[in-house]
Amino acid sequence: MWGIWSRTTQWMMKPCGIVKPCHLVKPVSANRVAGRYLTHQKGLPSLPVPPLQQTCERYITALEPIIEVDELQHTKELLEDFQKAGGIGERLQSSLEMRALKKENWLSDWWVRVAYLEYRMPVVVHSSPGLVLPRMNFKDKQGQIRFAAKLIAGVLDFKTMIDNETLPVEYLGGKPLCMNQYYEVLSSCRIPGLKTDSVVNHAKSSPRPTHITVVHNFQFFLLDVYNADGTPLTANQMSVQLEKICRASQESSSEPVGILTTLHRDSWGKAYHTLINDKTNKDSVLAIQRSIFTLCLDGAMPQVSDEMSRSCAAVQMLHGGGSQWNSGNRWFDKTLQFIVGLDGTCGANYEHAPAEGPPIVALIDHVVDYMAKSEVASSHTVSLPSPKKLHFNITPEIKKDIEEAKNSINLLAQGVDIRVMVFSHYGKNVPKMHKMSPDAFIQVALQLAYYRMYQHCCSTYESASLRMFRLGRTDTIRSASNDSAAFVKAFDDPSKQNTEKCDLLEKAVKAHRSYTNEAVCGQAIDRHLLGLKLQALSEHLPLPKVFKDAAYAKALHYRLSTSQVPSKTDCVMCFGPVVPNGYGVCYNPMNDHINFAVSSFNDCEETDAERLAQALEKALLDMRTLLDQTPRAKL
Repeated sequence: MWGIWSRTTQWMMKPCGIVKPCHLVKPVSANRVAGRYLTHQKGLPSLPVPPLQQTCERYITALEPIIEVDELQHTKELLEDFQKAGGIGERLQSSLEMRALKKENWLSDWWVRVAYLEYRMPVVVHSSPGLVLPRMNFKDKQGQIRFAAKLIAGVLDFKTMIDNETLPVEYLGGKPLCMNQYYEVLSSCRIPGLKTDSVVNHAKSSPRPTHITVVHNFQFFLLDVYNADGTPLTANQMSVQLEKICRASQESSSEPVGILTTLHRDSWGKAYHTLINDKTNKDSVLAIQRSIFTLCLDGAMPQVSDEMSRSCAAVQMLHGGGSQWNSGNRWFDKTLQFIVGLDGTCGANYEHAPAEGPPIVALIDHVVDYMAKSEVASSHTVSLPSPKKLHFNITPEIKKDIEEAKNSINLLAQGVDIRVMVFSHYGKNVPKMHKMSPDAFIQVALQLAYYRMYQHCCSTYESASLRMFRLGRTDTIRSASNDSAAFVKAFDDPSKQNTEKCDLLEKAVKAHRSYTNEAVCGQAIDRHLLGLKLQALSEHLPLPKVFKDAAYAKALHYRLSTSQVPSKTDCVMCFGPVVPNGYGVCYNPMNDHINFAVSSFNDCEETDAERLAQALEKALLDMRTLLDQTPRAKL
């Protein structure tokens, strides 16, 4: 799927220039402040509708490095006709501006629907990202349980801030950001439909959910994590409860009902209605959907070398490894799943519809900090009722659906290649030393790596946050620019001097930073063009020719789908490619190293995740060498 990946915005335009974001800080008090969240949200500006002429001009500029001259001329002619006075473009622009006056956010409802809920490929690999944490130092069941218990306690500590509306507001350049996504990730779940899905959030239902779902050996358990007085269980109490779950599910003879959530959404929609026709099944499914989050206690995975351990962990977080491993030990429709393996592998998987990456990463950072400061104390605990096992009645028809899901996830798991690379030579420190945006520097390196492999530039997606606007989600930073194209074509040209190459690098980095500024301020082109297209469809008008143009299809065929998801924790997110012959690239720049996750599909002979990772490493090294060897008065 195109254009869905998230990133934490690194730069924001301000009258005085570029500034960096503030970081999340835990409040001193956790007392409830009624209406604080709502008051904050109402104070945010609405997402603007960019001027039509501006978007058309920037669209042409974005196409220049990725399509042929004759195609570009044809698109220019279509755009001239589209923009004619009194024509279809003006009509759609006017309708979109009227929609913006009536809605909290003219884009958000449309975006969630077309990018997620109507998208019918499996959420696994194609939509839901995984998050890989460093391997922990436990290697047995007791260590797994203790770690998981502390993790639960850390999430509940974060949840207290959400429930009490005391979550600190994040700012960029002195401007507050929309915090809505933080309030959508817990107690929520995607619901499959026959043609489109929906998302339900139980966080404010009455009574509020007080349980999580724990999956072990493909069996689901309801674990109450709060006492009768509303206080959370201690980590020690949760360890006891998790031990009970593991004892009660030692045998893995149960059918892996969770594997149904890996199906194509239309197939899952049909199977879902069959499944919940039975009252026992319906009650169990509702318990999963209402739960605060899901904890997946995974079994052992195959032994791999230290070099491949992070890539193997990424497989676990992204899809579970197939039916023979842990893909059935999941409920992929659940917005947030924490995954803890028996061998110290741990991380998360999240369903993308309710939120982007930054709220998930902020939650993870909080949990990691919490766990580092707390210990599971040995103490006498009050006897607690055993966690409730969720039962499923498996009919022959459901059994057939489960077998179909096993076959499809096995093909998908075998078909995606994912490589985690830790670029250890430098991190954010080097671009900063040369007064360059680290994100822009990495994106230009990606352009160089790709060009060296294929000898042409491609349509490249990087997500930009629109959270400075109410209910803002993302827009597209188009990393392939005329300036990046000039740089990558000159880099290996022996006739070019290093000083010229450095000048071109500086221009490419500045161009990327400029586009980023435009995007986060609501002035990028992609969501505006999508809005014009959807407006035409909503008015039952003939689709304008500019949206049926081959150039528009090429512009949306992102062979590089990328996302920067920075974190204080030494982790990395991963996701699948969004086109069959493309790559998914996610990265977390730390101060002295950069974590990358690169994915591709094995059945595409054109792509190779390991080869791109190697090309990216070489590009980053060569760019640093260029800067080090070229005397510069001032970059």
